[in-house]
Amino acid sequence: MRQLIFVHGRAQQNKDAAALKQEWISAWEQGLATHALTNPLPDDHIRFPYYGDTLVQMAGGLTSDEAVEVIVKGPPPPSAEEDLMREMIAEIAAHEGVAEADILAELDPAVIARGPANWGWVQGILSALDRISPISKALVSLVTADVSKYLTNSAIRATIDAGVRSAVRPDIDAVVVSHSLGTVVAYNVLMSRSGPFPAVQVPLFVTLGSPLAVNAIKSRLRPHTFPTPVSKWYNAMDPDDVVSLYPLTKKHFNTGGTITNHDKVKNHTDNQHGISGYLDDPAVAKRIYDAVMAP
Repeated sequence: MRQLIFVHGRAQQNKDAAALKQEWISAWEQGLATHALTNPLPDDHIRFPYYGDTLVQMAGGLTSDEAVEVIVKGPPPPSAEEDLMREMIAEIAAHEGVAEADILAELDPAVIARGPANWGWVQGILSALDRISPISKALVSLVTADVSKYLTNSAIRATIDAGVRSAVRPDIDAVVVSHSLGTVVAYNVLMSRSGPFPAVQVPLFVTLGSPLAVNAIKSRLRPHTFPTPVSKWYNAMDPDDVVSLYPLTKKHFNTGGTITNHDKVKNHTDNQHGISGYLDDPAVAKRIYDAVMAP
């Protein structure tokens, strides 16, 4: 029997870590129930490194609502973070069919005159997304902000990575299941030569609703290689999940290894991105079960 590491995504601040861990377990158990299976692991074999408060506190202490307000209406973040956010938001908008005319319709003449390399243009893209596409402006704002903070702020990245590493038992193989921003964190940790990996082997790495193939993100994660401790990589996505734009195929995220993609998830959460809509997917649940039960 192996340990199971859950690496959560964004918007988890100000929550009880134990209750959040139980939410993940309960969603997985719902998926297992479709196969007449039950959770086989004792609680101490399920690890849930919680960094939600750390991310918020190190990023300035804003609540989710306050962060959205700043992104949508306020001043730009620091330059490196702004550059990454702008690239990600523009790519999501293009993927969703937002044309330049849609963006221009949201902007005043002063912003148009300054062109797309300014924060007002980014805000216009978000407004256009909100108007013409049935997705959450808040989701796009917060995910891009959190991923940008993680990738551009070395102190935030080091603190979060250390917290994830500290949750891993050094004496047992680990099945790593990650979601959203957590897939970026988990990939970065698994690629590292410090901490428990690669000594701790990972028979299965699961990424759910992953933005790893977004060009703005993968360009900042070079080189793209298959993590040394990982034997198999399983990626699941809902095609309507705007955070997970592309499957992790050789075309979109070539690591030199084989990633199995399951792109037929029907995520039942409001934004098609929530973790419960991934973990209770029967195929996802069974793949995790088989990995933790393998001898």
